[in-house]
Amino acid sequence: MNVIDRFLHYVSFSTASDERSEAVPSTKNQLVLAHALCEELKELGIGDAVVDEFGRVYGHLSATPGHENDKTYGLIAHMDTSPDASGENVKPRQIAYAGGDIVLNEAEHIVMRAADFPILARYTGKSLIVTDGTTLLGADDKAGVAEIMTAVEHLIAHPELPHGPISIAFTPDEEIGNGADHFDHPRFHADYAFTVDGGTLGEVEYENFNAANAGVKIHGRNIHPGSAKNIMKNAVLLAAEFISLLPPAETPAHTEGYEGFYHVNYCQAVEENAYVNLIIRDHDRAKFEDRKAVMQKVCAEIDRRYGAGTVELTLRDSYYNMKEKIEPCMFLIENAKQAMEQLGIEPKVVPIRGGTDGARLSFEGLPCPNLCTGGENFHGRFEYIPAEDMERITQLLAVMLWNLAE
Repeated sequence: MNVIDRFLHYVSFSTASDERSEAVPSTKNQLVLAHALCEELKELGIGDAVVDEFGRVYGHLSATPGHENDKTYGLIAHMDTSPDASGENVKPRQIAYAGGDIVLNEAEHIVMRAADFPILARYTGKSLIVTDGTTLLGADDKAGVAEIMTAVEHLIAHPELPHGPISIAFTPDEEIGNGADHFDHPRFHADYAFTVDGGTLGEVEYENFNAANAGVKIHGRNIHPGSAKNIMKNAVLLAAEFISLLPPAETPAHTEGYEGFYHVNYCQAVEENAYVNLIIRDHDRAKFEDRKAVMQKVCAEIDRRYGAGTVELTLRDSYYNMKEKIEPCMFLIENAKQAMEQLGIEPKVVPIRGGTDGARLSFEGLPCPNLCTGGENFHGRFEYIPAEDMERITQLLAVMLWNLAE
């Protein structure tokens, strides 16, 4: 099976994670894909493929003769999709993109406009896999899963290509910051690894955001509107007031590169109570801590205005910038760049405006930079991926592992 067919098959599995769930993995559907991937690995010849009790898939490809004592390199991708958009009943289609707007859904009048997404122009002449405009696509990160699986298949089919031992892992719940939870390092048994969880072809990443999640509960007081003066505390309005006190120009829509942000990604409110969820991001650790302090100050200000106990804030760090853990292992980045150049791909070392399982794994002793998948516009209905770029990234993984053979 080629990488495109694999990808189109994988996106048929609904695997959104759920940050409000306490189950592991957070949704049962992820286990369905996990078991399917495990069986596929076994069919390829990965005899030790297994799904552990936490829904993580592990497997190992033996080294070619003479390379049994080489360092072990790992490839990791995540199975879940973002809960920010529906991943149920995804209807992908492949189009020959000739430029201009893309009508995703004629019946629903859903159009991906080139004016809204200028980067589309660089893909003129390529074959794009798009959605029907009602769901996300799932390239983040089922493209990475498909690319790893196909690269492994290629190496098995071509034993003349030398490589050391290779570890494979597919994780759940990365999108909600829990992908590295319960990661079994002894079972994975790698010295170094790469996540395949990035975007545009050519991107190599070893700097990511420091990340935290903020949950804000707001306690209102409801009473009949006719007798509410000086008594009612409308939690809907308090939630809006809370959000308005955050720096308005420090949102994802106003920032780029190394600039951090506050992002409100969920809000539910009635007069009696409200809940606001935010993610906090910054590449600089000191600025990251400052941002969390701002959250505490804003909550304290709402309490000052409306009474102690009006707001409850829960702050939880998710992961940290892996730069300090990768810098002693820059040969990993140089190897990726070299393999790209061999394939005629222009390498672009860029900071991740997000995070990966590799960020946490790097702090747990497994240096783990991130590689591109080829996808664009993740987490939404305008997500797409060029088929040709998926094929090249599959080649890239094989060449990298070949180059790393000692």
